Amino acid sequence: MPGKPWDIFTLDDFNLKGRTVLVRVDINSPLDPKSGRILDDYRIRRHLSTIKDLEKSKVIILAHQSRPGKIDYTSLNAHAMRMSQLLGKRVEYVDGLFDSHVRQRVRALEPGDKILLENTRFYAEEIALNGEKERDKHENTHIIKNLAPMVDFFVHDAFAAAHRAQPTLVGFAELVPNLAGRVMQKELEDMGKAFQSDHSPKIALLGGVKVGDSIEVAKHMLEEGSMDKILTMGVVGHVFMLADGIELGEGSVSFLEKEFPNYQQLVDEAYSMLDRWGDKIMIPCDGAVGDNGRRNVVSLTDLPISEPLMDIGINTIVEYTKQIENAKLVLINGPAGAFEYDKFSIGTTEIFRAVAHSNAYSIVGGGHSTAVLEKLDLSKSIDHISTGGGACINFLAGRPLPGIEALLRSKQIFKKGPFQTH
Repeated sequence: MPGKPWDIFTLDDFNLKGRTVLVRVDINSPLDPKSGRILDDYRIRRHLSTIKDLEKSKVIILAHQSRPGKIDYTSLNAHAMRMSQLLGKRVEYVDGLFDSHVRQRVRALEPGDKILLENTRFYAEEIALNGEKERDKHENTHIIKNLAPMVDFFVHDAFAAAHRAQPTLVGFAELVPNLAGRVMQKELEDMGKAFQSDHSPKIALLGGVKVGDSIEVAKHMLEEGSMDKILTMGVVGHVFMLADGIELGEGSVSFLEKEFPNYQQLVDEAYSMLDRWGDKIMIPCDGAVGDNGRRNVVSLTDLPISEPLMDIGINTIVEYTKQIENAKLVLINGPAGAFEYDKFSIGTTEIFRAVAHSNAYSIVGGGHSTAVLEKLDLSKSIDHISTGGGACINFLAGRPLPGIEALLRSKQIFKKGPFQTH
């Protein structure tokens, strides 16, 4: 899917003035568990460009917050208030999704009005139906049957949830024209550059603990020829080190056994990749462990060691930094180590700073990676920061995303009208 032209509708394809537009966003935000106050409005701010471009429309906003059982599973009243503050115009919170009072409020909308409906995940239909195989059931949900007849267009702007096939994300595709919002459009265009760019060298740094996903991403990129080199770090790097015959020691292996019951299968997959693309995959040449509360750097000759590896070492930092400085395009997903601990944040900090200060076109994906950028105040130095974690990794791995598939399908259905395009 990445790298292909996107045959989808966007906001630029229609005259939306005076029309009733349903907008699905992803403003799932960290909340203070006691006060319910929004702690980080990053995702809300990202969607403002879409809402502003619908200034002359009648706008109904759909969103979710967390999931059942979580402490931050709550209504969207605070989100409406924060969105109002950021826009400088009122976004009215309506405590329902398809109830009679909601439909009455929708019918009363005037151009310029904006309302945010209740947390979509408060409703069982949204949680229960989450698969492409259930696509025919989405249109029969109360959510879709009640909302679809009231709107002229559906705008999908929730890239971060595009890997899910829930009714409010894909259920409108065959009923009204589906358009990509500005966040969705930018994600597809900017991340697509990782696959479309002719500039070389192109490198991807894959770290963190999502080893299976990272292996699939790396395999897809190397098979497609979209990356010249893959630089591994974090737990991903540990698996590739094992695959290369390096004995890490009891601490690191115990962690892998606990977190990944199938870790040996992951090592085998990494071994096959090294056997096929060994000259294109880099693994750490040193690491850092804890030693009586201190950071202790160990070389490969020091391994195996009883303590778990918690970060990459200085030599790996230097070598990876050289690769970044010489690259024309850099993609990074996941930290280099346990960056939440100060003494093991050095690798992540230096690698992300190198990316931010390089002349390469830079793409950063994943929730942890975004958190690192915010913590280091480097966001403005990155060309594209993906709003999606799971969606980003699925996109990079070349897996079909239901939300994008719905946009493609809707374009094919409605491209001949009856709606007037520009």
